[in-house]
Amino acid sequence: MAKARSTSRGKSATARSTAGATPRPANKRSTVKPVPAPRRRRHRFLGVLAALFALLALVGTAARALPGDLQELPYVPVVVSATPWFILLALVALLLAILSRRVLVALLAVATIGLNGYWQYPFFYQTGKALPQAALNAMASSEADTTDAYARVMTLNVYKGQADPQAVVDLVRDQRVEVLALQETSEDFVQRLNDAGIESYLPYSHVASSDGVFGNGIWSATPLADPADDDVNSSASFMPGGTVDMGGNQIRFVSVHTTAPVAGYWRQWKRSIDELGLMRQHTDTRYIFMGDFNATYDHTPFRDFLGDRFVDATRASAHGFTFSWPTNRTGVPMFADIDHVVLDRGMTAGQCKIVKVAGSDHAALLITVAVQ
Repeated sequence: MAKARSTSRGKSATARSTAGATPRPANKRSTVKPVPAPRRRRHRFLGVLAALFALLALVGTAARALPGDLQELPYVPVVVSATPWFILLALVALLLAILSRRVLVALLAVATIGLNGYWQYPFFYQTGKALPQAALNAMASSEADTTDAYARVMTLNVYKGQADPQAVVDLVRDQRVEVLALQETSEDFVQRLNDAGIESYLPYSHVASSDGVFGNGIWSATPLADPADDDVNSSASFMPGGTVDMGGNQIRFVSVHTTAPVAGYWRQWKRSIDELGLMRQHTDTRYIFMGDFNATYDHTPFRDFLGDRFVDATRASAHGFTFSWPTNRTGVPMFADIDHVVLDRGMTAGQCKIVKVAGSDHAALLITVAVQ
């Protein structure tokens, strides 16, 4: 009987010990909690968005590399004009890919950012010559010196003569502009510009119109030699030119306005830029082209026009982007840098500035140039 009681007590102790112990899992995998269904759906949704945004960013960015003949296809010029903005879309795709743990999508977004950044970084990092100190000193003077090799220049599309002429004159005065190029002028606008006092600062001018309604023009602080209605023989509009003496350097200024890449005019748009490219053959003249090119640096036809001779002044000065259009659309920021000052080889540029002008759909672009 004693032995039985001892065994019973042993069993009871063992039972109590077993009851008080924490049970050990049979398999470690059983401790992993399953992802709740709502979270899985959220990750899946974010992953789909990430893939969609990354694909759109890649296609939009890659459109920049298309040859000129393909960039004249419908709507392609519009897509290419937004090339720098696809970096932002790729960044959003990258963030969503990280949140949804989509590694391949993240890598695609990173590659798109890298490619686009490679194309855009020259706008922020100067590789060529900077403006000489003499040019900076000249621009700091209270009055413009029209006898040196430096000048403040300005271009503006006045939107079918609707820009405020007094604002244009005030800008010319305050910035001490020596050469001004205007596009989409009208006879009434030119008269109002004269009434506002443009001749007090830029007394020499030449305006030309191909349709008798809207034209392009050049105004200068010094005489315009050999003025012409159309230096380019353009199919888009008359692009008048005139030669200005800048410190003994004869510089041919041309006011540019190409065809806009709107529906039905894609091929004409490219043709009008290609016609500008023919100007590279005129090696006996040094040019400065100023105006509304209706193209950004990302457009292949524009880069083809530049070739190995001409340079975009904004890009060469590493000023950054000079988005100049549109300025008159509520809720739409200026997203396209289609207004340019294009310099011939051997010239340098700096002090770029964008200024909105009341009544116009473009902003004015001002740049200081040195021609030697």
